[in-house]
Amino acid sequence: MKKQITKGGGKGEKVVGNQSKVFYRLPAIVEVLYFSPTVASIDSLKGLDLISLTPTTRVLHCVLIWANIMSHSRSTTGSGSRTARSTFEFGRTHVVRPKGKHQATIVWLHGLGDKGSSWSQLLETLPLSNIKWICPTAPTRPVALFGGFPCTAWFDVGEISEDAPDDMEVLDATAAHVANLLSTEPADIKLGVGGFSMGAATALYSATCRVLGKYGNGNLYPVNLSAIVGLSGWLPCSRTLRTRMEGSYEAARRAASLPILVCHGLADDVIAYKHGQKSAEALTSAGFRNLTFRTYNGLGHYTVPEEMDEVCNWLTAWLGLEGSRSR
Repeated sequence: MKKQITKGGGKGEKVVGNQSKVFYRLPAIVEVLYFSPTVASIDSLKGLDLISLTPTTRVLHCVLIWANIMSHSRSTTGSGSRTARSTFEFGRTHVVRPKGKHQATIVWLHGLGDKGSSWSQLLETLPLSNIKWICPTAPTRPVALFGGFPCTAWFDVGEISEDAPDDMEVLDATAAHVANLLSTEPADIKLGVGGFSMGAATALYSATCRVLGKYGNGNLYPVNLSAIVGLSGWLPCSRTLRTRMEGSYEAARRAASLPILVCHGLADDVIAYKHGQKSAEALTSAGFRNLTFRTYNGLGHYTVPEEMDEVCNWLTAWLGLEGSRSR
């Protein structure tokens, strides 16, 4: 059975191609690159539009990029270590203005190695005329998962696992950057955070900061969030969330009232489905009662119109947008 595949970084619902459910079996990083719209980190390949290439040619380019990454990692010692801290600047922020009455503002966070403009192009096509979208670009930093190779990333990650250490310092800095982007919005505007892959992880972490009223470092969290969306991601700090929530009536009250949408493809080979499922379970057990978990058969590490329709319907209903769709 054939299905059309779209990537969140494409313009609108840009078709990558008619492909079967059997995808190229590549290392995870190559699969990430395969579904990334452009290459921004390798000098010899900057600006390469992977989406415009045929699937076979894209695989060859991705293998070439993989070779560059492995070559770089062999010549770099300790660049992916979390012990060596540097200050990284956030990239360009892209804003999609509402076409109708402004009722909500959502910061949308891209995945690892991507950029804000990729998602702003897609979000602009959605039938959500009352939402202002803010799409920042993550700093370019060494990533341990890639052997220290630098790419855009909201935080450092060595492996996707509930047992892996969390990059708390940078998670807090990123969540603070997101909150700052929302802090100047008018008081009557509802605020939200959403994202894909690593961006989803950051959005879910922001949700925990909101209900706890503080970042992991203890500083106060300043923004009142009304909606959280996480696509193909995971929950950082899931191991300690329930413990941190215990004994706080205010945190429990906020968690019970904060709507969260978590979506994951059952065929995701980059961020395995089990991570999305465990994240949803951890949030629910911690008291997030308004959590909706959606799964999609045959969906890998990308998005499809069916999933984006779910996002539109869910946001319209929970944010009470004018001209709303029924949930």
